[in-house]
Amino acid sequence: MQQQAEALVAERPGVTDVYALVFAPYASENVFRRESTMVSQLLQERFDAQGRVLHLLNHAETTDTHAWATPENLERAVHALAARMDKDNDLLVVYMTSHGARNHQLAASHWPLEVAPTTPEMLREVLDAAGIRHRVIAISACYSGGWIDTLANPSTLIMTAADATHTSYGCGALSELTFFGRAVFDEQLRSTHSFEEAFKKAVPLIQQREVEAGKNDGFSNPQIRVGAEIAPVLKGLEERLNATPR
Repeated sequence: MQQQAEALVAERPGVTDVYALVFAPYASENVFRRESTMVSQLLQERFDAQGRVLHLLNHAETTDTHAWATPENLERAVHALAARMDKDNDLLVVYMTSHGARNHQLAASHWPLEVAPTTPEMLREVLDAAGIRHRVIAISACYSGGWIDTLANPSTLIMTAADATHTSYGCGALSELTFFGRAVFDEQLRSTHSFEEAFKKAVPLIQQREVEAGKNDGFSNPQIRVGAEIAPVLKGLEERLNATPR
């Protein structure tokens, strides 16, 4: 964790830099490793975030290369990012992917260790304590809509793979990526720098794919909420990135 944190690139005065924390705490499913790696790479390639991403990952094959995704490291990572950022003007993207529960906890595993689950209250407390103002938060998990009320504020965009009462899809052993991660990040955000536009275009694709896959417990119903203060920040970022094709 310390080595990754020390390697973070400093913010640039006058530029709205993108920093990111990608968090995949469930070691028993390869899909979360693939998805978190994809998101980490996408943000660096498409959002000018090279050297500004911390990827916390639980997986048997990455114990020597990645910091573990634990609540303790979540707190350390957020504070490390805050120390490099302009906390009032830069943007922090948080992407979390795992199994979700009806009580809105994010499942964690890293055998033989016991890892505590992550909660929306935990994430909100850490972000507030670090003083990071502008936030884009994406939660790819079942029942993840239950995170919205806790994390929403005027300077936050939050999107979730499901509403508070439905499962999302694509988190099994046979999945390359979750349906949400694939549609929003691996597809739509490769052709737009707008998180809102990517979400809007992804939702019907997710619904169609759930029908085709035979999902029989109802549409996941992905959710988004955009704070009034974050909207112009994201618009300015989009314009800057569009001016330099990547």
